[in-house]
Amino acid sequence: MPNSVLAALAEPPAPQNPATRADIEGALAAHPGPVRFTAWYLPDVSLKNLDLLGCEFYGLRAPRADFSGADLTEARFSGCDLNTTTWHGAKLAAAHFADCKLTGAHLTGAHTLGLTFERCLLISAHVHRLSFRREKLSGLDFHGADLTEADFRDAVLMGCNLRDAQVIGARFEGTDLRGADLGALQLTDVARFKGATISKAQAAGLVLALGLKLG
Repeated sequence: MPNSVLAALAEPPAPQNPATRADIEGALAAHPGPVRFTAWYLPDVSLKNLDLLGCEFYGLRAPRADFSGADLTEARFSGCDLNTTTWHGAKLAAAHFADCKLTGAHLTGAHTLGLTFERCLLISAHVHRLSFRREKLSGLDFHGADLTEADFRDAVLMGCNLRDAQVIGARFEGTDLRGADLGALQLTDVARFKGATISKAQAAGLVLALGLKLG
């Protein structure tokens, strides 16, 4: 959801050139409230434990950045490159990611109550134990992601990719998976999706994968 306080715009110190933690701290010190960072380039930067509450990030490029322990409550990320970033202990309550690349990101251990994603790449991301309960998920690519013990109960997945995802211990009771790509399901996978709804085409694919014939 949009922040209730208008974020102040912080221009990158040198467009296309890497910024530093000190640059971020300077922008935060220059404004009393949330700050909007547009087109900042922060590769490999440590942003550990920074107060970024309500901040907005548009077109941010921060591959391998470390957000551990940062307060990103109600923060917004749009069109950002956040590949292989680290978020251990970060406060991401009510944060929102849209059209972001989070391939290989480590979100395990973050505080994620109310965290939402939209049209994001989470390929091979570490998001186990994350809760998506009752959410409408659209355009999320979890190919090869670690979704161990994730909670998808009563969620609706549209245009989402679960191919080769690790879903051991994940909850799918009441989940609508008819709009998801589940890949080539094996018999051992079926129990992991217990309680979910799948389409007739998905069910037929499963039957064929088991070497059975439909009558």
